[in-house]
Amino acid sequence: MENFLKALILGIIEGITEFLPISSTGHLIIANKFIKFTGSFANTFDIVIQLGAILSVVIYFWKDLFPFLPSLNKEKIANSLPIWKRIIVAFIPALLIGGFLGKKIEEYLFNSIVVSAALIIGGIILIIIEKSKPKSKFEKISSLPYIICFYIGLFQCLAMVPGTSRSGATIIGAMILGTTRSVAAEFSFFLAIPTMFAATAYSLLKTGFSISMLELQILAVGFVVSFFTAWAVIAAFMSYIRNNNFIPFAYYRIFLGLFIIFWFFGLPLIRR
Repeated sequence: MENFLKALILGIIEGITEFLPISSTGHLIIANKFIKFTGSFANTFDIVIQLGAILSVVIYFWKDLFPFLPSLNKEKIANSLPIWKRIIVAFIPALLIGGFLGKKIEEYLFNSIVVSAALIIGGIILIIIEKSKPKSKFEKISSLPYIICFYIGLFQCLAMVPGTSRSGATIIGAMILGTTRSVAAEFSFFLAIPTMFAATAYSLLKTGFSISMLELQILAVGFVVSFFTAWAVIAAFMSYIRNNNFIPFAYYRIFLGLFIIFWFFGLPLIRR
């Protein structure tokens, strides 16, 4: 029962944080330490619940990305192919850089110090971007030049550092390169599909998938909770960004980063 509760908690955390610019990986690293959910199965669990979050994107944006329904208009059907071409171009940097550096990054950077520093630095950058109000030149994903998509993909690679946030790096990069806030968020969601599928498949192949029936049930709980939580968050987030900026998320990142530093490094010193 305890592990099912942990699966519920982690599924909610993954669903909430995966597509917000606040770093799901950073949150899961910290949460796993707090609730003492570690080991090879915990690593597999973190990977599998990401699939739940990915599936929520696929279902939520189905009409935009997979326009196979006869009831859709011709314009929406015609727009899907240009969107996918841009997603593939933006995915290339993560495929190449992740393949070469992924193992080293995981070995040396997956720790509380890096997570807290990345959260704080990313929060500060997000505030600077929002305050500077970069000029928007692209109001549709289908109008993005392919070179801009490739550059956005390079920004996404910054998220290989835990605590950076894949969505945060992608959104910041897209806004710097001239997209509107809503286009940046939407493209970030779309780009998550091939990126996270590839990362998840690679991680599962690397760690193996030998699990018991009880562990399968725990995975199912985390997967389902992550899916429905992420779906709700995506809907709320897309509504939020139409009239609001990302500064609240920036302050949250900074606060969380400082909290992690205090909890894991300052608090033990005080207790001594």
